[in-house]
Amino acid sequence: MRITEISPGQAGLLEMQHAAYAVEAEIIGDDRIPPLHETLDDLLALPLAWLGAFDDEGPLVGAVAWAQTSDEVDLDRLIVHPGAHRRGIGRTLVKEVVARAGARRIVVSTGRDNVPARALYEGLGFTPQGEAEPVPGLWIVHYAS
Repeated sequence: MRITEISPGQAGLLEMQHAAYAVEAEIIGDDRIPPLHETLDDLLALPLAWLGAFDDEGPLVGAVAWAQTSDEVDLDRLIVHPGAHRRGIGRTLVKEVVARAGARRIVVSTGRDNVPARALYEGLGFTPQGEAEPVPGLWIVHYAS
């Protein structure tokens, strides 16, 4: 696997994002996850840094995006192609952002019922910081490291 900086216009990224968030929507039983409905223009407008994970053969199989300040890194999204789950891609991408964050605090949020994502973050040392209901019935949990 090769990890490198990418742009939000990277070929296949939006389609992979929609497919990945469709899996999360199925897991949590709610399709009101904003990245599931973003357009390419929406994605291009976000002020995020991006890394992509590429298979040895070349195709994009995962991506992570974050916003940052001098004190904090906010993991905005972690995307793994549904056909590449359980290969350590998400873990590798998060670990790369953690390494780049240095001593800064890192925060991330995920669906409260997204057990695989929660296990990933907790396994990497993130601790729950509380829950929120951004829209009625859609619960998320906040983590920090």
